[in-house]
Amino acid sequence: MTKTLRFALAAPLALALAACGSGAEETGEIKGDAIAAIPAPAGTEWRSTAVMTDDGGVLVGNPDAPLKLMEYGSLTCPTCARFAVEGSEPLMEYIDSGVVSFELRQYAIHGPLDLLLGRLTQCGPVEAVLPLSDQVWMNYETIMQPIQTNQAAFEAAMQRPMQERFVVAAEQMGYLDFFAARGISEDQGRQCLADTAKLEEQANFTQRYGSEFDITGTPTFKLNGRDVDANTWAGLEPILQRAGAR
Repeated sequence: MTKTLRFALAAPLALALAACGSGAEETGEIKGDAIAAIPAPAGTEWRSTAVMTDDGGVLVGNPDAPLKLMEYGSLTCPTCARFAVEGSEPLMEYIDSGVVSFELRQYAIHGPLDLLLGRLTQCGPVEAVLPLSDQVWMNYETIMQPIQTNQAAFEAAMQRPMQERFVVAAEQMGYLDFFAARGISEDQGRQCLADTAKLEEQANFTQRYGSEFDITGTPTFKLNGRDVDANTWAGLEPILQRAGAR
């Protein structure tokens, strides 16, 4: 096990049960006139266009959109969950216009549970990563309940050999069943969770987000690289509109 993955696995699980805060410290709001819609290629829609980025995110929408929204989000963060519940569908309408793209960078700031859930969301096609992440957030209480009631079992699973620990934890917490109901078969889930190279890759990205990009909390939003002073959809939508989204 490498130093990066060992550090990620050592992150206190109790942090996952705490409220999350934004790491944004500087704001530089973008303002401009309304931007005309940019049609998707014939027979496609922008919300179904997705690619993995070099920095470990999944980018949904027009890759050349003039307004590029990014979220550093933890799958165990209640504020991130609130944003998904309130904002995922209206945000898709802006994405469909071709004017706004959205990149989610899963920030496993709370350690092993974030890594486990993130790995399962990335177990299928790239187009499914964001919808599966939203499903985790929209079922936040269901996801967190097994940890809250049986944290000892999860921590015991984390003591098993590396290739077993996430598989055993997902079985015990019911996460394999949760994702199987959403298109990721149990066999797929087990295979993904035993892939230590991919888990290491996720841990490396999380370390980079903190050390290179100075992200200290979730959710943190950026628009065209600038920090956004909002962490709810009600706060974010007016910022998009003032930047030219309609």
